Amino acid sequence: MKAIWNGAVVAESDDTVVVEGNHYFPLASVRCEYLRPSDTTSVCAWKGTANYYSIEVDGRTNRDAVWYYAEPKDAAKQIRGRVAFWKGVKVTP
Repeated sequence: MKAIWNGAVVAESDDTVVVEGNHYFPLASVRCEYLRPSDTTSVCAWKGTANYYSIEVDGRTNRDAVWYYAEPKDAAKQIRGRVAFWKGVKVTP
């Protein structure tokens, strides 16, 4: 699977975990030079607290387009150390 935004491959992996229709990529498969820290958080009742990154490619920023659960609840332990994408990031085989 690949995660692509603004013409750049932000992540690529054959080892994604699908939860609620979202592919969670191993953090090691993400090109971290495109990630920018964000202070945004949200809470999922069964997964826990999500943290976010923004993506920056060629001077364009996609705010909070990447999320992850640093300490997921036991029900979501399979996504620990993984990130997912939204906000126009294309996730494709």
